[in-house]
Amino acid sequence: MTSEPRPSDFAQPAAQPDSVAAALNRLNDPEKRAQAKEALAVGQAMFGRGRYREAIDAFKLARSLSNPMSASGGEIQMWLVNAYVAAGDDESGLALCRKLILHPDLDTKQQSKRLLYILEAPQLEMKPEWVTQIPDLSELDDEKGHKAYVQTPKKPRRRKPKPEPEPLDLSQVNTADNQFVWIALIAIMLTLGGLFWLS
Repeated sequence: MTSEPRPSDFAQPAAQPDSVAAALNRLNDPEKRAQAKEALAVGQAMFGRGRYREAIDAFKLARSLSNPMSASGGEIQMWLVNAYVAAGDDESGLALCRKLILHPDLDTKQQSKRLLYILEAPQLEMKPEWVTQIPDLSELDDEKGHKAYVQTPKKPRRRKPKPEPEPLDLSQVNTADNQFVWIALIAIMLTLGGLFWLS
């Protein structure tokens, strides 16, 4: 079984001078983009397993390795918002989501608006009549509980034999010639003759 990469397995970005050229070189480096994609995949895997703190670390690393103003940077930050909220850090998630409303990527902007609308929605009050109480079955005796839920075996049904149909009395069948049969035969002959003539 191979171990999954963790956010700490990736190299942290080296501190560079804050010049525009250095920033562009860092953002356009294919190796950094590949590391960002891999960190994003690790973060998504951790998020899917419910390991939100590790997912946050992976998403932060992916964000630092990518251009935060690009579409992929926006996607990484949306994942980071979801991880913050899932980990219980609502304030950090809300703050980042508010920043993403001004993101240059249209999809990121729309998703952040939708998510912010959901996150800022007021909590609903739970009325007692809306909640179904489930009884605690742990207090039942094992013997009583076992007997109460055992199905009784069903007796196999006996199939009744189907009665044989009564034999048909041929003396009661009308065997007289029927005029309809002759009319039908004549109509068939005329149709066939007409088809033969036209062909």
